Amino acid sequence: MTDSLLPQDIVSLARRVVEENAAIGRKIALAESCTGGLVAAALTEIPGSSAVLDRSFVTYSNEAKQECLGVAEDIIDAFGAVSVACVYAMARGALENSHADIAVAISGIAGPDGGTDKKPVGTVVFARAKRDEEEPDAESRLFEEHDRSGVRRQATLCALELLLP
Repeated sequence: MTDSLLPQDIVSLARRVVEENAAIGRKIALAESCTGGLVAAALTEIPGSSAVLDRSFVTYSNEAKQECLGVAEDIIDAFGAVSVACVYAMARGALENSHADIAVAISGIAGPDGGTDKKPVGTVVFARAKRDEEEPDAESRLFEEHDRSGVRRQATLCALELLLP
């Protein structure tokens, strides 16, 4: 039904996100690292997404996280870019630098290398911040598919789910 380059499950979920957020008048901001803009790409596949997506930050490097989102260098030094503390700061920074009502941040280790015993390949951390709430929600996941595309696909789906009302 679609000519999208993205998998149908991602496009279908993105459609739900756009439709349901548009219905309640909610604006979205994104702070993506390991997904490299895939969440924003999925949302912008959907006609009418401009009513929902305010902006997206692809902050792949640590410097970009600091400069664009205000993530403190000491957070990255102490906990790493793939940490609850980092994505928490990324989500808050996305809200502070947008007109959005909700922001989702993603940082992870897509592989094939870069993993450690404590943070193996497939580790992805998410945070969701809402303008009307003090504390963002954050969680860490270890995805089963350990190839780079699989991790990024699963992370994109998870981020989209976090954007559902």
